[in-house]
Amino acid sequence: MRESTPRLGPTGKRQVTLFFALIIGVIVLAILGLTLGSVNIPLTEIWKISTGYSTTNTSWQTIVIDIRVPRTFTALLAGAGIGLAGLQMQTLFRNPLADPFVLGISSGASLGVALIVLTVGSAGAVFGAGLGLFENLSLAIAAIIGSTVVLFIVLLIAERVRSAVTILIVGLMVGYLVSAIVMLLVAWSEPQQLSRFVVWGFGSFRSVTWDELRILAPVSLLGFLIAGSIVKPLNALLLGEDYAKSLGINIRTLRIMTLTGSSLLAGIVTAFCGPIAFIGVATPHIARSLFKTSDHRILVPAVILSGAIIAMIAELVAQLPGNNSVLPLNAVTSLLGAPVVVIVLIRSRLGAFTG
Repeated sequence: MRESTPRLGPTGKRQVTLFFALIIGVIVLAILGLTLGSVNIPLTEIWKISTGYSTTNTSWQTIVIDIRVPRTFTALLAGAGIGLAGLQMQTLFRNPLADPFVLGISSGASLGVALIVLTVGSAGAVFGAGLGLFENLSLAIAAIIGSTVVLFIVLLIAERVRSAVTILIVGLMVGYLVSAIVMLLVAWSEPQQLSRFVVWGFGSFRSVTWDELRILAPVSLLGFLIAGSIVKPLNALLLGEDYAKSLGINIRTLRIMTLTGSSLLAGIVTAFCGPIAFIGVATPHIARSLFKTSDHRILVPAVILSGAIIAMIAELVAQLPGNNSVLPLNAVTSLLGAPVVVIVLIRSRLGAFTG
């Protein structure tokens, strides 16, 4: 007796097609990221350099290997990471507008970075001097700790207050409080440290070096693995905590894992790329609208691919091909993400989010 092979229904075929389209989009945008820039480099030369062949123009090789390749990898990882952190927080808080930026997580990461960047050479000279070659790692650790502390505070309040609007307001207030502390550090900082921190605050993928990418990539991968390991519990959580408990899911453990994964992703991206707005809140909604599902088994890879695409588009727009000018990345992501937030506010009632 012949075994029948399972066939995909119309929805399944559509989702497979969408995944292929997103993968192709990531590849095309990655190629554009290597190709476009203030210096015009022939595609054939970029191919030679990328595949390890030597080129007669050493400056082109430096531009591609040391600037464009890290920039492209960083944009893909950062977009995927921030988008995935936003998805987890929207599910955890059952709030369509939750994301690292809105809930103050990025502000917490910014505080961690500020303590490292702004105190070196002043009040924190002893601490900063001891970091030496480990400055990049210290930025990552400080940002992750800062984001974790803020998210933990918001999570504690969310357990006592079920109103989605109240949680958003609390997140914003915590973010303002943390930002006030950062402003005090700015007021007391030296000009050199202040200039570095201001440039970092604009947001950028192009400032990340290979040494920083060696920290960003594994930490992001760890965040992706944590998110992948809790897709089924998150699906159950969409139907309510009581339903999830009836399936034997430990809600406390689930919250800790979601907290850890989101903090890792938001903290590491903020540490090296600056506070990136709107990608976290917009990407999950784009993925849901494309795939017409709330199933995290579909949404997690969809958000990873969609976030990478949005970040690459923002980076290409910020670059202004053929021009030496570079727009602040935060301005570009705000222009792209703000309309999505407005649409979400119009189409959904706050507090009625079900995933």
